Amino acid sequence: MNLLLIRLIIFAVLFFAGLKLYRMYREWKLDREEAAQGSPQANQMVRCAWCQVHLPEDEALRERGQWFCSPDHRNKYLEEQQHGD
Repeated sequence: MNLLLIRLIIFAVLFFAGLKLYRMYREWKLDREEAAQGSPQANQMVRCAWCQVHLPEDEALRERGQWFCSPDHRNKYLEEQQHGD
């Protein structure tokens, strides 16, 4: 009888631990799906003012209202603007 009670307790503990893990997994999966959908602005494409290449806004650099794909292109564009004035 004692062995049966111990097995029952172990089974109950394992069941509730599995249930808790399943709920944690489900919550994590929902959070991940919401993050993947994210805000549309995070995935918006912008164009480099120097080379005209499109890249995601979160990877671009912004200077004086213009977008750039790299610091090098930003510097070249700004130098060109200074010499053009």
